[in-house]
Parts: sequence; C-alpha cells; structure tokens
Amino acid sequence: MYEKIWKHSKIAFGGDYNPEQWDEDTWKEDMRLFKLAHVDTVTLNVFSWASLQPAEDEYSFEKLDRIMEMVRENGLKVVLATSTGAHPAWMARKYPEILRTEFNGMKRKFGGRHNSCPNSPIYRKYSVRLAKKLAERYKDYDNIIAWHISNEYGGECYCENCEKAFRVWLKEKYKTIDELNRAWNTAFWGHTFYDWEDVVLPNLLSEHFETERTMFQGISLDYRRFNSDSILECYKLEYEAVKAQTPDIPVTTNLMGFYKPLDYQKWAKYMDMVSWDNYPANEDTPAQIAMSHELMRGIGQGKPFLLMEQTPSVTNWLPYNALKRPGVMRLWSYQAVAHGADSVMFFQMRRSIGACEKYHGALIDHAGHENTRVFREMSELGKELSLLGEKILGTRMKSDVAIMFDWDNWWSIEYSAGPSCLLKYRDEIQNYYTALFEQNVATDIISCEEDLSQYRVVIAPILYMVKPGVDEKIRQFVANGGVFITTFFSGYVDEHDLVTVGGYPGKLRDVLGIWVEESDALPKDSRNHFTWEGKQYEATLLCDLLHEEGAKALSTYEEDFYAGMPALTKNIFGKGSAYYVATRSTQEFYQRFLSRVLDEAGVTGRLDLPQGVEGTVRENEKYRFVFLLNHTKDEKEIMIERACTDLLTGENFDKGDVISLQETKVAILKEERNV
Repeated sequence: MYEKIWKHSKIAFGGDYNPEQWDEDTWKEDMRLFKLAHVDTVTLNVFSWASLQPAEDEYSFEKLDRIMEMVRENGLKVVLATSTGAHPAWMARKYPEILRTEFNGMKRKFGGRHNSCPNSPIYRKYSVRLAKKLAERYKDYDNIIAWHISNEYGGECYCENCEKAFRVWLKEKYKTIDELNRAWNTAFWGHTFYDWEDVVLPNLLSEHFETERTMFQGISLDYRRFNSDSILECYKLEYEAVKAQTPDIPVTTNLMGFYKPLDYQKWAKYMDMVSWDNYPANEDTPAQIAMSHELMRGIGQGKPFLLMEQTPSVTNWLPYNALKRPGVMRLWSYQAVAHGADSVMFFQMRRSIGACEKYHGALIDHAGHENTRVFREMSELGKELSLLGEKILGTRMKSDVAIMFDWDNWWSIEYSAGPSCLLKYRDEIQNYYTALFEQNVATDIISCEEDLSQYRVVIAPILYMVKPGVDEKIRQFVANGGVFITTFFSGYVDEHDLVTVGGYPGKLRDVLGIWVEESDALPKDSRNHFTWEGKQYEATLLCDLLHEEGAKALSTYEEDFYAGMPALTKNIFGKGSAYYVATRSTQEFYQRFLSRVLDEAGVTGRLDLPQGVEGTVRENEKYRFVFLLNHTKDEKEIMIERACTDLLTGENFDKGDVISLQETKVAILKEERNV
C-alpha cells in the first residue's frame, strides 16, 4: 500500500516554488541553487489561476509548460497544484455572486485569498474545469508525484448561495421539518419552523450575538458541519477531475493542524495522503507542535503523512516574527519525521519581493545567493536527508495509548451556553497529551469512529457530546479489559446538542459508575484543592459535584460546601476500569496520574530520557528507528539500551554506551528488532 501511494525514493525535501513571479534567467539560477541545497521536490502552480485563465474562454499554459520542462530537466520531482486557491479578478467582476459574505453580513469585493463561495456554481464550474485541463496537459510527466488541490482551504461564507445550499443539506439530513424542529429544540423561544424557507443562516444577522456565542447551538453546530462539507465538496470535485486523467498519482491538499472550521477527520477519508502546514507560534512548546503532528498522522489512519510547508526561518503574520534560532529549523524538521512525516518541505523556495509574504522566510533570500545562514542550514539538512535515502520511508509508529479528539465536540463545547468562558476543548486535549509527551509515551490521536481494541488506554477529555454508538464502543472496550479516562463536562448531550436527561454523564453513567449532580465554574483566579496519593493538587475551572454509583472515590474536594465530594473516581467495569477526573488540575498531577494508570494497564516501551529530550520510535518488520531530539539549551547525555547505529553520524553504539546531544541536536538510532 505504501509504495503504491507515495512514489518517492527518499524523504522529499523542497517546497513551494513560484517561478511565475520571476524572469527566466532567475529560474536558471534557482536550479543551480536547488542543486547546492539538495532540493529534490518542488510544489508548483499554487497561485497561478490568474495567468492560466486570463479570460473566461481563454487558457494559457505556455509559461507553466516551460517551468515544468525546466524542473524535469533538472531532475526535480513535482507536487503539482491545481491553482484554485484564489480566483482571478475577471471572474469576480463578471460573476459577483462568487464572492463570499462575511459572518456580519458584509459582502466581499475582489481581494484577499479565501474569497470564493464554496457553494457558488460558477466557482465550482471553473475550478473543476481548470483542474481537468491541468491533468490532461501534464498527465504524462513521470516526475509528478502528487496532486495538490487548491491551497489551505478555510474560512466560511454566509451568502445566498450558502443559505439555499444549507436548506438542501438540512432536507437530506432531517427529511422532514418536524424532525428538524425536534433536533434543534425550536419550541424554545417560539422558534418553530413551518417551512424550509423559514431557515436562515446562523450569523450576526440572526442567531449570534458574537462569533462563538449563539442562541441556538443546534443550528450553529449544523452550519459548522455544513460549511465543512461544502468546502470538502469543492475539494472532492477537483479530486475526481484529476483522478480521471491520472488515477495512479496520489492526491492531497495542505491542511492546517488544529484548524477549527473544517472537520479534518472527515476530510482525510478523501485524501490519498495527509499533508499539512506547520507554523507554530513563537511561544509554542515542543509538546504543542508534536500534538499537531500527531493529529495529522492520526486522521490518515496509516496513510503516508507529509509535512507540506513550514518556514525556513521566519513567519510574517505573528505579532512578533522571531527568527528560528540556529539549529531549530533542523530540529523541528526532524520532529515532523519523528512523528511519521515522509517529507520535509517549506514555504517558500525564493522570497517574494512584494505583498504580504515578502518578509516570510525562504531558502533563497532577497540577497539572491547561497551565502546566508538559512541557505547553509537548509543545505546541510538536505544533504543529510539524501544520505538517509529510503531507510525510514514506510515505517510507522505504534502506540498502546490514544486520545480521542472530535470536531463536533470542539464546536459544540465552545458554542455551549456555559458553564465557563475559559472552557476550551483543545486546552484539555493538550493537558493530557503534554503529560504523555513529557514521559515519551507514544500516543495516537483518534476519532470517535476508530476501533479501540488496539489500545490499552483511551483518554477522552471533555467528551461532552456522545454520538450514537460511541458509548457502546467505550463500554465494550472497558468490559474487555481496557482503561478509559474522561473528565468533567462529559456525557451531556447527543449529536444534536440535546441534553441526555436522567443525570450526567448520560450514556456513560454505568461505565463510569457515577452521577454528576452539579458543576461549579470557578473564576479565573479561584482554586479548590484535592489530595491524591499524599500530595495536594489544585482544582480549577470546573468542579463536578458527583455521587458514586459503584465507583470508588480516589480523592475528594477540600474546600467550599462540596468538601468531601469525589474529585477523582475509578470504576471497575467488566475486566477493565474507567476513571473520571472531575476537575482541571496541574501538569504535575496529570503526569503522576497518567504514569500510574499506564503502569496499571501494562503499557511498556516508554523511553527513559532526560527532561527536555523528546523520544519517538518508527519501525518496520526488521528495524526500529529511535529518534532523540534535544529541545533544551543544554547538553544531554543518554545511555544506550540496545546496540544501534546513529544514521546521522554513522557512529555505532553498544548497550551501556552514552550518546551526547548538544542544544537542538538530533540522533536517529537504528536498531534490529530481533535483538
């Protein structure tokens, strides 16, 4: 399966190249510089729609032909984009209905990037036509290794096209207006709909009083689903157009990690390979970056996973655009590979001279030559990846531990009318992931649809929405011997955001062995406390007031009128156990608690490393590849546990030897699995 999908002999190295912005003499110089930097792959044609189709019935491929020939002659592989991420100006002038309407009802004019209504028949017609023409023209190029549909799909639209399409989507989902009224609980505030035409879009003109605060959560939740599906349909139409001409070339589009508007777990089903663009904020921790890689790897469910973009040095849209310090570009590149990526690619190859990304980093800076720090660092990385060759390709990560993440939960939790403005779904996912990351525990991030039987421990922070069948899946997992962990504000609603009556946590009540009566939302600086295994910890954000129904209280609150009520419980259910963490606490608690649970569940293989050194394992049938990454500013020494070879230095180690990692340095240790 792997070889059929990703036709590359090594970890791809290169990135977005925009030669249409330059004269042809510059192209020739770029080819020389690419060779110096060991670049082997370029992404072409990302934003060329305006030049490829200068008028409604006019297409011009001559310049792209010359570009394609030049890169082929220079031995470069191509990720070929369909160029539909920004429509041309003539289209907006002739067909203004293609333009988006903002959340506040403002109609856009031509400009920006994500400005095409996903439900516009005109946009869909011409984007698909362009994709088809590109596939027909370049289908015989043997150096095209992937199709890149559009670019960083995103945003939302609230125009008349979308309102009409939303009604159609709702009819297909609910069939009758009575079922729609039931699912949205429109008896509240007399919102009953008598006809499909009564349904309007939920925005600032109707149901919202700000972006994340809505008076009807069910309506706004369905619009989020609809918007994600609408944009996905645009992708699928182009996918089908290029697949019809080039069935053996894999198709992808560049995702954006934890991007809230689009349900990437659904999107990944229609992608031959998952790819994403990694642009951390200056303050992001290694655990935050790693968790995004984990999500992107997880949604692919075994498909090749590509790092499609990152900056070589500096982004240009942060409040403070700090440079990547020496060694960090290499470190973060290998971190992507350590978490499963089969490419290391960048935006951009040559720095633009105008518009909003002219100060975004590039392999070739405005200086135009190879005598820069960034070029030297990238050249060294390119050389290393060439020497690694195909050794790591096709290897995969394995884990006994999974964290459940779900876009519907994300949307519904943060649309919820209470209990706290501080409650953010991703924060709770990060709390648990970071505790595992700091202990170098291999962790999958999975959807609610995944088979749980392959794991020993499954963690579902704030499983607020329990979709049909999910409770039974959890129940069977625990009954068969698994360990399940969930938290406060879980089991409250069904897939329509309607409360499951009879007591929280609803359908999870039996497996958890508890009943939650109330939940106390603490202001930002307020604290309760609980003591577990001889140490006191903070209780913040929410404190569930719960009663045991078979579960055992492992700790209780120590202040306020609910002092003595359980803060942490464990329930034996069948052959397994289920934990309920009734409040938010500290990283120290999460690490100690999860360490204890992992021991109980028999999770082995955790890498014992110095603090600040990240460790992961990729493997195939014959070898294990242990990645060691030093995220600190200090030298770290690690004792070797098995005979191995560092693929980056060629140095051999025996069991008991010590390897030293300087600041930002990386080791990739190859071990035989049979030893």
